[in-house]
Amino acid sequence: MAIILETHGLRKNFFPKVALKGIDLTLESGRILGLMGPNGSGKTTFLKIIASLQKASGGTFAVNGAKPGVESKKAVSFLPDRNTLFPWMRASDAIDFYADFFPDFDRAKATDMLGFMRLEPGERVKAMSKGMIEKLNLTLAFSRKARLFLLDEPLGGVDPVSRERIVSTIIKTWTEDSAIIISTHLVNDVESLFNDVAFIDRGELVLGGDAEALRQERGKSIDQLYRDIFADR
Repeated sequence: MAIILETHGLRKNFFPKVALKGIDLTLESGRILGLMGPNGSGKTTFLKIIASLQKASGGTFAVNGAKPGVESKKAVSFLPDRNTLFPWMRASDAIDFYADFFPDFDRAKATDMLGFMRLEPGERVKAMSKGMIEKLNLTLAFSRKARLFLLDEPLGGVDPVSRERIVSTIIKTWTEDSAIIISTHLVNDVESLFNDVAFIDRGELVLGGDAEALRQERGKSIDQLYRDIFADR
């Protein structure tokens, strides 16, 4: 397996606050990493740095062997924690927009995923529910031929049925030559997906490793570990 992401001592300062305090992390191809922690723990900051939307204050990282720059950006597909599509857009317009913007966008896959998500190509974003918008954004993110998919709270605020379909989509689109990071605090809904986990608190990596090994070692589910670690938060 190839190393898709490697970080060494990754730091980010928002003076006077320190958002990340030296994160060391390695993620191989064919793996899904659960990045977990309460709100304000540094999860989104970490993902934005890897997606080259923010600059690190210190440390280094590489995506698919490339240092931060054009090549690392090409390898990353980032799903933010909020909708970035224009309200006037139809689902088909969003597909056209992504196809124009990203050379690696697979229009046929996006159209197929729309059907799987039960979304109509002609429906406008402004008429969609929050769950529908989440599913459309996930469709767009996973229709790129990226090596690293970054999903920031993909289940936040959606109903249980939408959550199940989103989880099914992640399973359906996962490939052995790519890797996925899922940032979440809804651990129970997605922990079955995780090969690896990383618990982050106040910008520090407090626990990480192979998910099944941690379950066996601690005799607890990943959700129970999360509750233990962040019981006072």
